Amino acid sequence: MALRKIVMEGDPILEKKAREVTEINGRICMILDDMLETMRENDGVGLAAPQVGILRRMFVVEWEDKVYELINPEILETSGSVCEDEGCLSLPGFFGEVERPAYVKIAGLNRQGEKVIYEGTGMLAKAFCHENDHLDGIPYWTKAKNLRRVEE
Repeated sequence: MALRKIVMEGDPILEKKAREVTEINGRICMILDDMLETMRENDGVGLAAPQVGILRRMFVVEWEDKVYELINPEILETSGSVCEDEGCLSLPGFFGEVERPAYVKIAGLNRQGEKVIYEGTGMLAKAFCHENDHLDGIPYWTKAKNLRRVEE
């Protein structure tokens, strides 16, 4: 595993739609491993492939000691609505309020190419939507209200 450089706000790759993964092979698995290590090193909850410069439809999320890897994800169902602060590893030190579904059901492939379906509420639902938006070239700060720098 290796740490990857995180693409920062202002890089045009973050506003491009990622392409579908057509073959899950050793390279794709290595990228997922690197993304997880990079996310952990930077104290993140999720990381999408475009954030490390790879325009492929995949992301990782880690919440409550569970790792979710989704390749070619698709949101199947949402309900409710919450508006809460979000941050992003591609725009460190900033937070903004984003309206997201309170509940999300999402499907995709795991690294073995098997279909997986996950459901999430709260932070997990927010992370699934945030990372999925990255795959469509929609960084959270383009839809955030009250975007502000947070002093530590």
